[in-house]
Amino acid sequence: MARKTGQIVGRGRHRWLVRVYLGRDRETRKRRYHSRMVHGPVRHAQSYLNKVLREHDLGRQMDGAQVTLNEYLDRWLETAAKPRLREKSYRSYESLLRKYVRPSLGARNLAAICPLDLQAVYQELLERGLSARTVRYTHSVLRSAMRQAIRWRLLAEDPTNGAQLPRQRRRELRVLTAAQSRPFLETAMKTPYGSVFAVALTTAARPSEYLALKWQDINWERGTVSIARTLERVRGGWRFAETKRARSRRSIKLQEWVLELLQDLSMKTNLNTACGGWHGAAGLIFTTPSGRPIHADRLAKTFKSVLRNAGLPAIRLYDLRHTGATLALAAGVPPKVVSEQLGHASAAFTLDIYSHLLPHMQEQAAMKVEEILLGHDRTQSSGRKRRKKGHPEAGVKKLPSAVGAVTQSSPGRLRA
Repeated sequence: MARKTGQIVGRGRHRWLVRVYLGRDRETRKRRYHSRMVHGPVRHAQSYLNKVLREHDLGRQMDGAQVTLNEYLDRWLETAAKPRLREKSYRSYESLLRKYVRPSLGARNLAAICPLDLQAVYQELLERGLSARTVRYTHSVLRSAMRQAIRWRLLAEDPTNGAQLPRQRRRELRVLTAAQSRPFLETAMKTPYGSVFAVALTTAARPSEYLALKWQDINWERGTVSIARTLERVRGGWRFAETKRARSRRSIKLQEWVLELLQDLSMKTNLNTACGGWHGAAGLIFTTPSGRPIHADRLAKTFKSVLRNAGLPAIRLYDLRHTGATLALAAGVPPKVVSEQLGHASAAFTLDIYSHLLPHMQEQAAMKVEEILLGHDRTQSSGRKRRKKGHPEAGVKKLPSAVGAVTQSSPGRLRA
């Protein structure tokens, strides 16, 4: 195989056109080139040229100059993304690329796209008022597509590597406190979806998980429920899908009053009846009054109504998951147990999300260890010291656990 030759042509300040001659097309006999604009010092252009030539020496043909980004994304979505993604995720990928990437870069040749082009797209999205989270998510999807292009020998280099992403502010979680959770449950039980909200709060499961529960998932003897699938709304109906990740398949211990609530519900339900004509949904625990699967958006509207009627601050339906996890950690449940209940990858990930509870947990742990070492109650001794010094809080009884700290947080806004 003859060694390919290439050239570097200056195209302005710190802009270089790298061209590699690929020979003539077999049918049209036209000259074929691999072209790429490189920004930065000339050594960057030389490095890229060497990489392309090395790929050709190894017999790997860089065909990215022959297809547009639109053509490549169509192929990638259909053959690489669709088989491995859930329906909801696939629709999200397709939508992000269609709205934010294709209009600006879709007609460009795949191999001609450089980091500066992507940087311009991201800046445009920010100027349009899109959040940093949306820009970073779009970048993540495009990065996955470009890495596959390298594996398919369409690109020698990933253009997403050089892009600078906007800083994403850490979102402030809004949860219900222990004191707020009681009126919420009392109000929720007056609606047709009271049992749904009770399970959502006490299990800290995702909406797509608890709406997919079937009666067969409950172990009445052990008092547990198994998360084994999710429920998705698709075009033309419903479908069950795999959980978010393998670790999301888990068993959760139900509180006694929730178990009794489900037992009462089971006695009013025909366990073998298919819901709304959808035979795949036979045995669903939670359905609409007409017997159909519950749409999360519809449940969210009822949820907002419950919050208003109970005089509670507005939060998202998904925040019931955060509320359940927060209450468990504040009550002293070990982080490892909470992590397993949530289906997280690790306890470290769980604590990173709910880091606002760490100071309370550390203080409580220190008090318990001191009691073991010194053989006395630190709370009582601290109270005696304050009374002796005339502390303004002398004689005020402290809350016995971190639950009090959560209960007293006024608006229910907790950082995570």
